[in-house]
Amino acid sequence: MKPLHAGFAALCLLIMTVLVVAGGRALNPGADAEPQSESGIVFDTEINDVFPEAEPEDTAPEPSEAVPQSSLPSRPIEPDVIAPPPLEPSELERLPPREPLSELSLAVPPKPKPDAEWKGATLFRPLATGAGRIKAQGRTVTVAGIDPVAPDETCTDSGRQWPCGTRATTAFRAFLRGRAVVCDIPENDSEGDFTARCRLARQDIGEWLVENGWARAPQDGPYAQAAEKARKGRKGIYGHAPDLSGLPPAPAQGSGAPAAPDSIIELPGPPELVPATPPDGLPAPSR
Repeated sequence: MKPLHAGFAALCLLIMTVLVVAGGRALNPGADAEPQSESGIVFDTEINDVFPEAEPEDTAPEPSEAVPQSSLPSRPIEPDVIAPPPLEPSELERLPPREPLSELSLAVPPKPKPDAEWKGATLFRPLATGAGRIKAQGRTVTVAGIDPVAPDETCTDSGRQWPCGTRATTAFRAFLRGRAVVCDIPENDSEGDFTARCRLARQDIGEWLVENGWARAPQDGPYAQAAEKARKGRKGIYGHAPDLSGLPPAPAQGSGAPAAPDSIIELPGPPELVPATPPDGLPAPSR
């Protein structure tokens, strides 16, 4: 039985080999045929003649033999932005800077610091006796460079009189608030009247009075420009009269205080009907 099975297997293998070879020839029928011409002559052609080998790298064409590029002119993109045309220096013109869009952009100059040589006497708890007049520690100082406004001075606004001197003194007192000031007077002089510059911290007192309109300044003085600004801005004594319509009327002059009664006990009826003897425990009324 075994030799029979071996023979059958060999027969099947042979049949499969034949089928594979036949199938390959069917797919490529000219693989085994030699090349022939139209007249039937067989040529002995090598495969290298049909498919030549690639040329080596060292046989590449020289750069001069490269294919020339297109001769069409190129157009720059956005020439005014990317590549502006060249300009001659003589064609350029320098323009002055433009004006600022707003005054807020301007840098505010720093306030001038007090002079290093301005070393005077320190007056503690000063009292403003007028706009520009200070009294402290037995000294009376009038601020230099200004024309003080008298406390009893009146100003006119559209025909109305108003006490601008009193208002100026009140404003100056509110500015001082009893704080110590430094005036350019000798420290050894304990008493007397002086006319000198004074400052409160770093604020020039004369400049504050003039720029707020609570004092006048000579035209050739150091505060002439500040006085002009106060006049144009209608500040202080150059302003309008205060509106007193909402205040109660002032008491009448010369009315005097009411007379005090003889007794704090009010007895009913006319005097002739009031009994001479008061009730028990009360003193007799005085007549």
